[in-house]
Amino acid sequence: MSGSGARASERSQGHRADVGTDTARADDTPVSAAVTLHGSDAGAVPIESLRHRRVRAARGPTLVSMREIRDLDTVELILEAQGVLDAIRGPERVVDAGTLRALQQSGNYAVGFFDGGRMVGASVAFFGEPSTRSMHSHITALLPEFRGRGWGRELKEHQRQWALSRGVGNVTWTFDPLVARNAHFFLTVLGARVTGYAVNQYGIFGGGDAGDESDRLDVKWALADIAKTLAPEQVVETLAIPRDVEQMRAEAPDEAHEWRMTLRREMAVLTNRGLSIAGFDIDRGYLFVETQTS
Repeated sequence: MSGSGARASERSQGHRADVGTDTARADDTPVSAAVTLHGSDAGAVPIESLRHRRVRAARGPTLVSMREIRDLDTVELILEAQGVLDAIRGPERVVDAGTLRALQQSGNYAVGFFDGGRMVGASVAFFGEPSTRSMHSHITALLPEFRGRGWGRELKEHQRQWALSRGVGNVTWTFDPLVARNAHFFLTVLGARVTGYAVNQYGIFGGGDAGDESDRLDVKWALADIAKTLAPEQVVETLAIPRDVEQMRAEAPDEAHEWRMTLRREMAVLTNRGLSIAGFDIDRGYLFVETQTS
C-alpha cells in the first residue's frame, strides 16, 4: 500500500458518522447563504470566506439558503439534537439527551445547525484538561442529504471561533483513517495535524465501522496555527486508501477488513522508519514527511 503499491477504490461517495469522531464534510464552493448565529455567539460575522463571495459574484445570483447555528439551550432543542444524531448513527447512539444537557449546562460546546428552521446537524465538544487550553470535539455531523454543501466547514469554523473566544488554543478529535472524505476535510481543508494512531480505540461495534475494529487517527487543530500545504519535495512516502470504504463495508466487508489490517501494518512500518503524516491527497492518500525532532 505504501508508495504506488496500493490503488484506491473508485466507488461512489458514502456518508456515515463515527462515535467519538467528527464527520462533517466540506465543499470548497458552498451555495450562497445567510448564516445567523444565536446564543453566546450572536452578532458574530457570518462564516464565509471572501474568496467564496468573489466566486459567487463572478457566477451571478444563486439560490439563498437561510441557515442558523444555535446553542442547544432548551430541553426541546436537546431532544431534537439527539434525534438528528440518532438518525445519522442509527442504533449506535453517540450521546444521550441527559449527557448532552449536562455538557451544555456545564458550559461546553453544544450547537444545532438549522436550515430553514429545521435542525439538520449538530456539534458537541467538551473542555479538556485546563492546562492544555484544549477542547475535544466528540461529534460534528450533518444529515446525509445536507452534506457536500460546505456546511460542515461552517460548523467547524463556528466551533473554532467559539473556542478562541474562550481562550482555547487547540481542538482535538479522532477519525477513521480509512474514510477518505474525512481525511481530506480534516487534514487538507481544516489544516489539522495528526498526532497519533490508535488500534481498535473503541472496540468492535456496528455503526460506522460496520462491525470491524475501530482504528483511529488522533488529530489536533491548532486554531491559530493551521497546517500549511506541503511542498512536493517534502513528501517522502504516500499511503493510499479506498475512495469509499463505507460503501465497501456494505458491499464487501471482508475486503474492507483487509484494508483495515493492511493500513494498520503499513502505518506502523512508516512510523518506525521515522516518518509522520503531514497531509492528505485525494488521489495519493496520506502524505508522509521526515519526522522533525527538536
